[in-house]
Amino acid sequence: MKATEEAAFREYVVARLDGLRRTAFLLCHDWHTADDLVATALDRLYRKWGQADNVDAYVRRILLNAWLDERRRPWRRETATGELPDRAAPDVGGPDEAGLLALLRRQPPRQRAVLVLRFYCDLSVEETAEILGLPVGTVKSQTSRGLDALRSAIAREESGAWT
Repeated sequence: MKATEEAAFREYVVARLDGLRRTAFLLCHDWHTADDLVATALDRLYRKWGQADNVDAYVRRILLNAWLDERRRPWRRETATGELPDRAAPDVGGPDEAGLLALLRRQPPRQRAVLVLRFYCDLSVEETAEILGLPVGTVKSQTSRGLDALRSAIAREESGAWT
C-alpha cells in the first residue's frame, strides 16, 4: 500500500472508529467482542482498501459478516450464568438507553441487525437489504416485527408488567 493510501486509511479509521465500535456493540452487546469485531473488520478493510466505491457500506458489511461468523462458532453457543462482580457495565448512557439495549438484546439476530442498520446506521431499506443479502420485503417485515416487539415490551414495562 502506498503512503498516501495508508494515510487515507488511517484518516478514515480515526474518523469512523467510535461509530464502528458502537455499531458492533449494538450487534453483540459486549464491548470486548465489539472491539474484536472492529479489529477484524478493519483488518479486512485494510487488505481491500481502495477497491470499494462506498467505504462506509463496505465496512458495515464486513462488520456484520464478522459478527455472524463469530456467532456461528461453537463456543458462542454457551450461555453465561451471571455477571462477574468486577466487570464494569458498559457506559451507554441513562436508564432509558440501557433499557432499550436490553430490549434490543432480546430480538432475534436478523431483526437486531435490521434495526441497528436501519435506525442506528440510518440506512435505507434497500441499503440494508444489500448489506444483509436479503430481499427488500424481508427487511421491511423484519423492521416491522422488530419495532412491534420493542413497542410491546415498552408498553409492558410502562404498565408495570415488566418481566
